Amino acid sequence: MLLSPLARARIKVARSLADAIRSSKGISARLLGFRARPVEGCTVDLDLALMLALDDVLKSSDLRGFAPPVARARMAESVCMVEIPRLDSVSVVDERLRGDAGPIPARRYVPEGLAAPSPCVVFYHGGGFVTGDLDTHDSFCRQLAIEGRVRVIAVDYRLAPEHRFPAAATDAVAAFRDVAARAADFGVDPARIAVMGDSAGGNLSAVVSLKTRGEAHRPALQVLLYPGLDATCAHRSHAVYANGWMLTKGMIDWYYEHYFGPDPAVRRHPDGSPLLAPSVEGAPPALVFTAGFDPLRDEGAAYVERLTAAGVPVRLVCHESMIHGFVLMGGVAPACREETSRIIREASAALRNGFS
Repeated sequence: MLLSPLARARIKVARSLADAIRSSKGISARLLGFRARPVEGCTVDLDLALMLALDDVLKSSDLRGFAPPVARARMAESVCMVEIPRLDSVSVVDERLRGDAGPIPARRYVPEGLAAPSPCVVFYHGGGFVTGDLDTHDSFCRQLAIEGRVRVIAVDYRLAPEHRFPAAATDAVAAFRDVAARAADFGVDPARIAVMGDSAGGNLSAVVSLKTRGEAHRPALQVLLYPGLDATCAHRSHAVYANGWMLTKGMIDWYYEHYFGPDPAVRRHPDGSPLLAPSVEGAPPALVFTAGFDPLRDEGAAYVERLTAAGVPVRLVCHESMIHGFVLMGGVAPACREETSRIIREASAALRNGFS
């Protein structure tokens, strides 16, 4: 990821401040404030609480005052501050997938020594449909490929507001279909292709899973990481965690206004709010991972309830001490890396051995 000298300087200062905060328990206690207290019986991870306190000063996560191109650059800076070092024991090749509106950029990851054909994860990055790209999630995709022993194909779908709803969903579905149709070209076992995504990418994974029901090629598994599944934002967790936990109500509104446009009715379309789909019967088995301190938490739980009622095999894991975006934060919080590794192990085992 290419960063400007100013961006690199900001990252260096942020890391120095974080180290200073951790070295002094007195400073940490004063900075934590309300985050030191339990919410709904749970306490946020200490390292994440310190990171959030630092973000109160740096304002790195609030992108609302910036034009989308600038917001994308700032998100990239923020990820560089918190991600784990990029792992090298993986082959990385940029690709082009066939899309309805033209070629879709993608990136293929193959861990060293993995024979073909192998299980594959088609991955959709988060970022509220406005930010995020192949680079912001490169470190995570490397970790996923290496620790999961799977091929990973990350999809760089079109972003809003340049491309509003349903552009991202259209690209996501087309990308999956192309990977499945050309599985042999990619060294992929067509019977073991999962879709996975974080946040907005979790939304797209759910949309792909519903849109491809009944097709010859459909996902064997859907893995949703703290997904946003209902753009009406009516669930209780939106009120409880509206501010102070990285993803805020204001940021969610900003993302959705850019993606869905001004008409509130558009937000209820099942290609944007899969939780509101008339039926979820026939969807592939699902692993849903939520974060305890996340306004989107209850949407994941509600989707699990719908899938269960429809007879779809599903498992919900709530990472109670985590915040939204935690799979990208293993560089500042060891617990994030540990929880991410657990997710990867569970997802790869379900894809390789079947869901049980």
